[in-house]
Amino acid sequence: MRLHEYQAKQVFADAGVPTPAAKLAETVDEAVEAAEEIGYPVAIKAQVHVGGRGKAGGIKLVEDKEEAREAAEDIIGMDLKGYHVSTVLVEEAVDFVNELYVGVTMDRGEGKPVAMVSTKGGVNIEEVAEEDPDAIAREHIDPAFGMHPFQARKVVYEAGVDRDVANDVASVLTTLYQLWDDRDGSDVEVNPLMITSDDEVIAADAVMNVDDDALFRQPELAEMSEEAAEGDELEQKADEYDFDYVRLSGNVGIIGNGAGLVMTTLDLVDHYGGSPANFLDVGGGAKADRIANALDMVFSDENVDSVVFNIFGGITRGDEVAQGINQALEQFDEIPKPVVVRLAGTNAEEGMEILNEDLVTVEHTLEDAVQRAVNYAEEVEQ
Repeated sequence: MRLHEYQAKQVFADAGVPTPAAKLAETVDEAVEAAEEIGYPVAIKAQVHVGGRGKAGGIKLVEDKEEAREAAEDIIGMDLKGYHVSTVLVEEAVDFVNELYVGVTMDRGEGKPVAMVSTKGGVNIEEVAEEDPDAIAREHIDPAFGMHPFQARKVVYEAGVDRDVANDVASVLTTLYQLWDDRDGSDVEVNPLMITSDDEVIAADAVMNVDDDALFRQPELAEMSEEAAEGDELEQKADEYDFDYVRLSGNVGIIGNGAGLVMTTLDLVDHYGGSPANFLDVGGGAKADRIANALDMVFSDENVDSVVFNIFGGITRGDEVAQGINQALEQFDEIPKPVVVRLAGTNAEEGMEILNEDLVTVEHTLEDAVQRAVNYAEEVEQ
């Protein structure tokens, strides 16, 4: 479960992390009223689960009432990378001199949580990791003992943080680790952690992802979960259909059975120059109606330009999958997105014979199926 920024900031603030004054607004008038109450300048920020909000027009800095109203009118109700914006956070603007990144996640290769700090805050940390990995200082933590104070100071100093604010940054990092541990987090980060001219340290953004399977022991966060999903109709639909689903930023829709198979498909889409639009695992033993629901979900994503179906039959039978695909697609006068299907395993040959090739493109290998779907998506973009 991913919290919205305003929810994560509430959790961080309750734990002692400094955050700017802010108010939530659902209408233009509420946003203007909040801006007047907080005092200008303020930032008006779309509350949706997507990165790059600023570049996409979802965050605007305003200096007066007229600008606040104009920005709120632009942002509330906009479509931001396929997400409908129904709520904005109106937040006190921070006059900063430096931006940092601090975060805690699980390093699955090491089997330990890792604390990370970088002086290159305010930008996509994945890009920093790829282009300049030495710009991120890392410290692995033994979960049996937690983060020792010296570890927090060590990683902060290794990142090159100014000594005047190093202790405060280390304190924020320690708090983030404690939240990660206590709240069953998967990722907890602040990007950017802003440093003011007075050497104040303020969390200007907040990310907190929590293990869904641990929500039974996190009742406060479980309540937030319902609010966190409200703005995303696809995630609500995934809950309704009981799918494992993650929305991504690409345009090649992916449906498979089994997490490993879906991840392999995602990797191949990337390998062949495409961009995955989602992770969607229909699970084992998927019947025709479940397959139809999966197609309904992917077709509902406006970002999707093509769909690749990758099913390996074990419990799931290829003929049942084929029936589901046919039933779903026969409902349309015109197929909304090109669909490529690869079936293997139990009753795969029977499934191939059942598939209506007037509605789908059939490929016999995963590599061919992925390449075909990527090509279809590229044709749409052109």
